Amino acid sequence: MQATNYIVSVDQFSNADVLHFIKLAQAFKHGLTVNLKRPAFAMNLFFENSTRTHTSFEMAERRLGMQVIPFDPKTSSVTKGESLLDTLRTIQAIGVDLAVVRHPQDAYYQPLLDADLPMSLINAGDGSGQHPSQSLLDMLTICEEFGHFDGLKVAIVGDLQHSRVARSNMVLLNQLGAKVYFSGPATWFNDDFGQYGEYLPIDDLVSQVDVMMLLRVQHERLTQTNNEAFDATTYHQRYGLTLARAAKLPAQAIIMHPAPVNRGVEIASDLVESPQSRIFQQMTNGMYMRMAMVSHILVQRGLLDAKTLEDAANGNFD
Repeated sequence: MQATNYIVSVDQFSNADVLHFIKLAQAFKHGLTVNLKRPAFAMNLFFENSTRTHTSFEMAERRLGMQVIPFDPKTSSVTKGESLLDTLRTIQAIGVDLAVVRHPQDAYYQPLLDADLPMSLINAGDGSGQHPSQSLLDMLTICEEFGHFDGLKVAIVGDLQHSRVARSNMVLLNQLGAKVYFSGPATWFNDDFGQYGEYLPIDDLVSQVDVMMLLRVQHERLTQTNNEAFDATTYHQRYGLTLARAAKLPAQAIIMHPAPVNRGVEIASDLVESPQSRIFQQMTNGMYMRMAMVSHILVQRGLLDAKTLEDAANGNFD
């Protein structure tokens, strides 16, 4: 991957980069440990609620030997009107090496990159824009299952319009050679998605896909009128992976979901931990993939030996 001080979008990744991150994550999964050249500090600034991504990044940072400085947006100076850029300048001034940021604004990171901050930055999700770490962990999960991407049929189903996961995954999956399909309410499918895959009703997809990737309805991004009109039972029957639909999945097909899962809405509750589900495996893979991403940043900062990671990606490590 090109030497950069930040990871903010899947647009940064070549196919070789994706495969490198997959191999590195697998090395961490199989016991790779690293030693930092000096104490390193991370701060995770989450301005939207998160369980998996936030905890996963913190676990990754700690397992790499970083010290994690707590941050609570409710008690920060952001509540007094301080800009995100000034907040990052502040924590940089006190010695934080890496900021992991989730923010409700699309492309919030662009002004930060334009300011050319010496601090490193990883985007943990911006509005309905990008989610590079989720996309990479999804690629890891698919790769571990099938060993390749070329020709795989992947359906992304649900609230497409508001999903940064859908936008990130459709780019990487196409780039890696998979065939992408979309489903869910047709009003949530637009030209942004059309250039990456075809829209089909879910009943036309279940019998032919290798990967069924469900997305939750993001009620926090819907209008009050749309939320009031939403009926979970109706949605499940029209657009969800019901037990009857799941019975038509090919034997090799896997079920994925970035979570949090709304059981009985986009997916039947009994399917969440079914034999074909990889939902909790995605969460496990997420921690190792975030170790791979953070370690890449640490190399760029001169805090970790580059050869250690290169050898690990090539399968050579103790």
